[in-house]
Amino acid sequence: MVGDFISESWAISSGISSVKADVSLKGELQAAADATVARYGRIHILVNNAGVGGGGTYGEWTDAGWNWVLGVNLMSVIWGFEIFGPLIEAHGEGGQVVSTASVAGLITGPSPAYDVSKYGVVALSEGMRNVLAPRKIGVSVLCPGVIRTQIMNSRRNVPQRFAGAVGNPPPTEGPRAEFIRALQGRINNGIDPLYVGELVREAIENDWPYIFTDTEHEPFIDRRFAAIKQGFDRIRGRTPRR
Repeated sequence: MVGDFISESWAISSGISSVKADVSLKGELQAAADATVARYGRIHILVNNAGVGGGGTYGEWTDAGWNWVLGVNLMSVIWGFEIFGPLIEAHGEGGQVVSTASVAGLITGPSPAYDVSKYGVVALSEGMRNVLAPRKIGVSVLCPGVIRTQIMNSRRNVPQRFAGAVGNPPPTEGPRAEFIRALQGRINNGIDPLYVGELVREAIENDWPYIFTDTEHEPFIDRRFAAIKQGFDRIRGRTPRR
């Protein structure tokens, strides 16, 4: 489990304006897009950046927990492409979509719903990059490591419709509580979000497909792809039955 960002929808032009929206509700995301177009006329850059942790581990998860985490972390990104993509495409000047996944979108951790949502963001970004490139829209996926954010306090943002249904709060004693405290300590001393913002700006200017914040998790990603390659090696030379 790694750092992530929790944000509202932002539109930036000659000034800065914010629109409050629950991005897990498609209608509110559409309203944010409408307000942005009404104020600025054209949209060139979309940053799908809202994210929450949670959902519970195996044996503890609930439908509401999955719906909340997938709604914020994955469905909002899908709707971001669906709603804002045509708006960027319409003016013909090109643009960029950046979606925040995580290194947990490439290697799994202890939070299944979070991992699934972030794997989905990576897959969606990779596929949409090929689709939107001919339309002069670049697509980048941000896979941050441990960033100094409020990701561990995600439960403060649980919508009223899910109140009391997303699972039990984190334990205060036992091995899992010790793990959570250690992770919180790492996040408290994590990478500066402003540095991540600088990387994102550079990625937009140069149309990077992947944005990483550090090399800490690179060996784990290498091992994952080595295991995948090994799976192919096991069947190499065999002729599939038809």
